[in-house]
Amino acid sequence: MAPGTPEIGVSETYLEWICDLPWGKYTTDNLDLKRARRILDEDHYGMKQVKERVIEYLAVQRMKQINSGDSALKGPILCFVGPPGVGKTSIVKGIAKAVGRKFVQMSLGGVRDEAEIRGHRRTYVGAIPGRILSAMKQAGTMNPVFLFDEIDKMGNDFRGDPASAMLEVLDGEQNMAFRDHYLEMPFDLSQVMFITTANSMSTIPAPLLDRMEIIEVSSYTEEEKLQIAKRHLLAKETLAHGLEKGSVKIPESALKRIIEDYTREAGVRTLTRTIASVVRKAAVEMLDNNLAQITVTKEKVQKYLGAPRFLRDLPEKEPRVGIVNGLAYTTVGGEMLAVECAVLPGSGALSLTGKLGDVMKESAQAALSWVRVHAEAYGLEPDFYKKSDIHIHVPEGAVPKDGPSAGVTMATALISALTQRPVRQDVAMTGEITLRGRVLPIGGLKEKTLAAYRAGIHTLIIPKENKKDLEDVPAKVLDTFDVVCAEQIGDVLAKALMEKQE
Repeated sequence: MAPGTPEIGVSETYLEWICDLPWGKYTTDNLDLKRARRILDEDHYGMKQVKERVIEYLAVQRMKQINSGDSALKGPILCFVGPPGVGKTSIVKGIAKAVGRKFVQMSLGGVRDEAEIRGHRRTYVGAIPGRILSAMKQAGTMNPVFLFDEIDKMGNDFRGDPASAMLEVLDGEQNMAFRDHYLEMPFDLSQVMFITTANSMSTIPAPLLDRMEIIEVSSYTEEEKLQIAKRHLLAKETLAHGLEKGSVKIPESALKRIIEDYTREAGVRTLTRTIASVVRKAAVEMLDNNLAQITVTKEKVQKYLGAPRFLRDLPEKEPRVGIVNGLAYTTVGGEMLAVECAVLPGSGALSLTGKLGDVMKESAQAALSWVRVHAEAYGLEPDFYKKSDIHIHVPEGAVPKDGPSAGVTMATALISALTQRPVRQDVAMTGEITLRGRVLPIGGLKEKTLAAYRAGIHTLIIPKENKKDLEDVPAKVLDTFDVVCAEQIGDVLAKALMEKQE
């Protein structure tokens, strides 16, 4: 080329990129299953499904190595879906450490330009490869653990759709010859262990979702949070605040109080910040009183953190007419909600309050229709609805509520209010209702069961088809309940309603 031509710099950069990529360089996987289990358990409590999947991958690699002398297995493409703060991103670093691979990360939150994935063509001024190849260069091997964080937060606009560009990257049949627009040479991504994280599957395009193996990471139970705080968070925050290990002691009773009264979340981020606040206040007290050690009791927790931020709804102390304990699944786990029903003289209007979504309103309509069809069986006049106004209210009106799983609760509250039969206060229920009175299955049973356990409920009424989901509930929690699996709304009413009191 003629000296001074601008094409020299462009060609030089292109050739440098080709030379810098780790063609044919691989790290050897550490296939010791006991070591992998120990590393995964060191920093993360629970997450059984995630850990099992990693151990399975290593076991298959080991079997291939033993039987065929070749351990090259296509890297899995996993998607961890779960609420914020449950440790999805940090477990991926643990996986890389357990497998013995390099770790690289790319955050997809707010990425709207397809060139971020595939790069620019070399005809553009200032063209560079996409972030996939940049990360591979940074890793220095062809088989790192590659984390795509927040895949559900990708956007798209006139510059292209990055989700469509990701289809090639996350397809085991295509990614052995991934072509970046800048490089225009096939690059093998088939040995990369791609892991993506998301808070919700609803915003991930279906073709992309189809290419990934979905592993759900559920919200932590209060018992799991207690173990995480005891085993990991307290020691970590003590060292982070310049104190000696073990100088701040928080007994289980005080940790339980912090979890129940000062945090309400699916993960442990707020719990980490709250423990950090307790450790700081303990450090001040240690310096003021010249102490080498301090134990934070339940009473001290309130002194340090002030009045409790959250109070749990407890069931009524005695059976009441028209008040039923329902169970809800929220972003922060399970909650118990009392559904109230009142019957007033009127002209047949149905009022629904408590910031309910459309699906929940439809459940109330279905419950009323079922009651009208079966009015005679419960000693009601066939035209009872013409002379009465019915008001159904779900407290905590500022919190939006939706979903079909309050159908049986609303039907029970309606029958109770119309017949004046009280509802047992130690019963909680969940399930969708149909016009024929069938009780249909619902989601989030584990979280709902734990909410009933915290509230001191003795009888739990669930849909019959959800019986299989009880396997996920800890045995010590399940032993405290009389679980009733209902197929028809009649089964629910027989168990929940008491005889009319004169």
